[in-house]
Amino acid sequence: MSKPTIVVMEGDQTGQELLEEALRVLSPDVTGYDVAFQRFDLSLENRRKTNNQVVYEAAAAMRESRLGLKAATITPETKGDVGSPNAILRKEINGTVIVRTGRRIPGVQPPVAVSSPISVVRMAVDDAYGAKEWREETADGEYAFRTEKISRAICKGVAKYAFQHAKRLNAKVFGGPKFTVSPIYEGMLKEEMDAAAPQYPDVAYEPQLIDATYALLLVKAGEPLVIPALNRDGDCLSDLVLQMFGSIAGSESILLALDDNFQPNVVMAEAPHGTAPSLFGKNVANPMAMILAGASLLGYQDDKAAQTVSQAIYDSTLEAVMEGTRTSDLGGKSTTTEFTDEVIRRVRAKL
Repeated sequence: MSKPTIVVMEGDQTGQELLEEALRVLSPDVTGYDVAFQRFDLSLENRRKTNNQVVYEAAAAMRESRLGLKAATITPETKGDVGSPNAILRKEINGTVIVRTGRRIPGVQPPVAVSSPISVVRMAVDDAYGAKEWREETADGEYAFRTEKISRAICKGVAKYAFQHAKRLNAKVFGGPKFTVSPIYEGMLKEEMDAAAPQYPDVAYEPQLIDATYALLLVKAGEPLVIPALNRDGDCLSDLVLQMFGSIAGSESILLALDDNFQPNVVMAEAPHGTAPSLFGKNVANPMAMILAGASLLGYQDDKAAQTVSQAIYDSTLEAVMEGTRTSDLGGKSTTTEFTDEVIRRVRAKL
């Protein structure tokens, strides 16, 4: 079997710092697993310098290697600037779903009484992201407009993968869009959820409107859930879910391009948080999500050795927290590098 290659997409500020911590853990010197890293500089400076060409090159490399690890990057707010690299990457690899799973962090008391995993399966493209927007002046004042779109194919991918993911987790497919208010637009996702449900008779299915989903999360937190969602609904929902478990930096975010059988074809992992400029250069940010992002990539490899390393990194990261090695967001005093050092020590011991 040829050596796997992970396309490494460098980022900005704390995002880049945490990427380097994840790469320390993935190093063959630590894991004994031979993997290559192909690096692309996706910093804001280089995206501007190349007019985003470097983003397209990284996407092409990911399509070839099927594995990508991305640091958090700055999205400039100025209209006409280079914009978000995520939108380009998702489109270029034909990304279908983004999966974020909140899970109990051992030894950390969550803000609410959650105990079982909650995964948000969100459409990766379209909806409010990339919508055309404009404003018009009328006699009654100024109005803002926006045109959005979703596709049947992406809705089907979200729905089918949600049920497949729920079957693996022994979870319930729960929630959904605001299909009563928007039966044509948001109703398309609900139609695909309803169509997928009979194909998975052993998976519990409880559709809810998105607002009820938010409310019921506080009382449904004792059972494993998988929540299919529109793009922006899922973006907001996943941040809430991760924070319910103690920290948005406690879990990885996975972008999947699916094949015709709705199985992962290209996998890109990243942390769900941003570049955290207030933490930049202070060696205090939590590298947990980026470390788990790296572990998740190996877990998607059809290779027992890679899966063994993946599990060792997951276990070592969670055990480090459980036994007291925690950054400040988890109530501890460990620095970024101290946390990574402890994970590395444990990974080496396990392997």
